[in-house]
Amino acid sequence: MKVFILGLCFFLTSAIAASAQKKASASKTNSPHSEQEIINLSKKKWQWMADKKADTLAALFHENAMFVHMGGSWGKEQEVNIIKSGGIHYKHADIQETSVKFIGNTAILLSKIRLLAVVGGNEVTNPFIVTEVYVKEANKWTLGSLSFTRLMGN
Repeated sequence: MKVFILGLCFFLTSAIAASAQKKASASKTNSPHSEQEIINLSKKKWQWMADKKADTLAALFHENAMFVHMGGSWGKEQEVNIIKSGGIHYKHADIQETSVKFIGNTAILLSKIRLLAVVGGNEVTNPFIVTEVYVKEANKWTLGSLSFTRLMGN
């Protein structure tokens, strides 16, 4: 009888573990969000910035978006105006590494980049870790935050 009960416990434990593994792998493959979708959106954003497509970027930027640069921080309207006026021209972002994490309907993308830009009429190249926060509302991703952290010694 002890052997039967022990065998039954082993069988039930194995069945529960197999069911949990199946659910875990199903939730990974059926994720409502796609890392690649966010990576592609970020790449488009960099191209739009290089092309100075301020109106296209304005549609991507959330109304309450915040932008953090080496020289300060500001909201959507000022960022769009800076791009329109050429105050900052993001000429090329050489993306070296990228990762994406999701928290609910929020995507956090980290990129290690080497940015070629014209700032105040001077062409500069800087290594950055860039944090982009995207929020999905009404089935559409918008950029909620863009922050540049300059890497030292690169």
